[in-house]
Amino acid sequence: MLLQKQKRIITTKTTYCSLRQKKVFDLQFEDQCIKAAFTSAPLQEEIRELECGRPLRQDRLVGGSDAPIAKWPWHVSGGMHQIVNVSDILVHENYSGAIHGNDIALMRLAEPVNFTEYVQPICLPRANHSFPHGASCWATGWGDVQESVPQSLQSGLILQQLEQKIIGPKECQCLFNSNGPFNITVKLLPTMLCAGYKEGKRDTCQGDSGGPLVCEEQGQWFLAGITSFGHGCARRNRPGIFTNVVAFEDWIRDRVEGAAFPEQPEPIPAPLVEDSEHCTIALPECGIAPRPGDWPWKAVIITPASKPCHGVLVAEKWVLAPGSCFLGLKDISSWHVMLPPKAQRIPILSVRLNVNFTQDYEYDLALLELEVPVSFTEDTRAVCLPRLHHYFLPSSQCRLIQWGRGEPPLASPSLLEAEMTSNWWCYCVRGSKMEVVPDPLENPSILCAEYHEEEKNGCWMGSRWGLLCEESGSWFLAGISKPPEDCFRPRVFSPLQLQSLWITHTALTSYMEDQLNWDFTAVTTFLLFCPSKSKFGACGIQSYKDSNPWPWVAEVHGARDEACMATLVSPGWVLTDTHCVARHGSIPSRLQVKLGRTRFGTPGQVSRPVSSIHYTMGSPLVLLQLETRVEMSASALPVCLHIGPVSIDMDCWVVGWKDIVNRVPVALPVSILTSKECPSLNKPTLPLETICVAYRSEKLDRYEVDSGSSLMCQRGPDSWVLIGISIRGSQELFAPVGTQQPWISQTVWDAPFL
Repeated sequence: MLLQKQKRIITTKTTYCSLRQKKVFDLQFEDQCIKAAFTSAPLQEEIRELECGRPLRQDRLVGGSDAPIAKWPWHVSGGMHQIVNVSDILVHENYSGAIHGNDIALMRLAEPVNFTEYVQPICLPRANHSFPHGASCWATGWGDVQESVPQSLQSGLILQQLEQKIIGPKECQCLFNSNGPFNITVKLLPTMLCAGYKEGKRDTCQGDSGGPLVCEEQGQWFLAGITSFGHGCARRNRPGIFTNVVAFEDWIRDRVEGAAFPEQPEPIPAPLVEDSEHCTIALPECGIAPRPGDWPWKAVIITPASKPCHGVLVAEKWVLAPGSCFLGLKDISSWHVMLPPKAQRIPILSVRLNVNFTQDYEYDLALLELEVPVSFTEDTRAVCLPRLHHYFLPSSQCRLIQWGRGEPPLASPSLLEAEMTSNWWCYCVRGSKMEVVPDPLENPSILCAEYHEEEKNGCWMGSRWGLLCEESGSWFLAGISKPPEDCFRPRVFSPLQLQSLWITHTALTSYMEDQLNWDFTAVTTFLLFCPSKSKFGACGIQSYKDSNPWPWVAEVHGARDEACMATLVSPGWVLTDTHCVARHGSIPSRLQVKLGRTRFGTPGQVSRPVSSIHYTMGSPLVLLQLETRVEMSASALPVCLHIGPVSIDMDCWVVGWKDIVNRVPVALPVSILTSKECPSLNKPTLPLETICVAYRSEKLDRYEVDSGSSLMCQRGPDSWVLIGISIRGSQELFAPVGTQQPWISQTVWDAPFL
């Protein structure tokens, strides 16, 4: 009890039980009928209606606790005080799944039960019985104590009781319609009853299905609902759905002789709250920061004779941190956690390593139990954690937070800013092999981040990092980075959602939250496959950002900032034509390469000095070596290089500048011409196998196309190869790249020829 569902009910002559279930996205339903239910004994003639629903013991406890023996004598399960065989099951004739209503069944017992202190019947409500909105009722069951956490793992098979509030159908429908994945909602029907709390935290769950929701009126208990289904367990704005028993008086009377349907006791209670179509949804208690960078969940674990270990607060009594911080350390008596705002110190009670713990970053996790719970304030609270199937939207705003061993970094806050990339870009650029890209309903194996400005020279604060991402004002710990392998900021992260079940099983009160932002307007398509990679990795993949569709287009700048176009052919090299460098005296120190200018003219993000210039005989092409390599990103990704003959059937484009002042990249479609179709190819001064094109629409101005413009052809929806570089003085002629493959490969060891 406290989380998910699918229902049934038992009576000595009547038991209500739904026998089939279905999984629709995150709406989860059990696959088999569980014996836990309510009992409404065979109702012998001598039992008067007023005697039902009156337990012989009247003590009561607060919701979500162990139920006293005989407190709920109508709740039945296999192997309890009496065992009775079932002779027949009557499923409602219109039942076709819990979400379609009519989730009710009757179980006929082979023989009557004996009424005792522990076995008593419940009262059934008549069709005109009114259970007021806001009224407190009680659910009982042996179900999970958390979503996907069986009760037996926590407290043994002890009947649980939980106080629930009746929620009106209009408000309930409003809550279920709020912020749902892909607009999947639940349609509330008259045969359904809603109960719970919009704040979550208290709910029925898997294994509670079929159990009773009972309400007390004038000392008599009535069966208001039967646990049916829900969206997860105890989630915010997702109350539980019960079978509305008042809708089935006639159906039960027609099949059960002598069932107790007392008149509703006077006075009839009025609704305690208004049932409105306009509900106020509950907001998360986690992940709220006073300002980005002031993280109220930041935790620093102090252990003897070692550097501090950085982690995050995930619940009132639990901190998440790398498990490798604590290897070889056994005596935790002197360990403590420092929390904001004033480095309050709390001793550590226990350390729980990930069940699959290794020092690989995916499983290098531990949960630390604090000796005393933390009181949450604006300056001290838990971070939100993602559930399975969380989809962080591309371009989500993120931040880095220090993770693991190390001193606090001295870094500009702007360097810690990042944004989430799409699954497709992440897998195709960062994935280790040819992979199928998961769609938003599947869990990714990696997450990727991009940054708003380039790395500075030198190693960037060697450390591991956590990736915080913001959704609708709340921050989630989205992933954990690999240990650093180079001097760049971390780009690849292990999704924390893959560890959500272990975290939930260990720290029951951790703040697992549903996805808060489902605005897919910026996501136009989901591509499932990556284009083939060169032996040196990804190349020619068009950026997922519309603002920078050509991440290999570069600019070569001289001392007076005059520029020509070039193409990135590896992380350390660009290719252009000789006149581009001749105008600067062919002196490398006078040249600077910039990458990342958008189609809107925004200045480039990545800038590198040129360290050397390399020529070849018989071609106007020239290679420029960068002083330091760039890391592949949405702003700087090499193009693939074409080798082999050029076909007239290839789908090709010329990429030049729309205007020379703002240097905005623009692509124009062209057709490849044969030598007969292009008289210009007859000039003897042209390089071998010069390529000629015809523009299918407008041409670029001459100066804009003979300044190192590139001829590219598509090899897939978002994948490109470089065919040639424009020859000075012509808009139609291009020096081929393929014929220079030996020279380029000898000069550039990782040139991505396909």
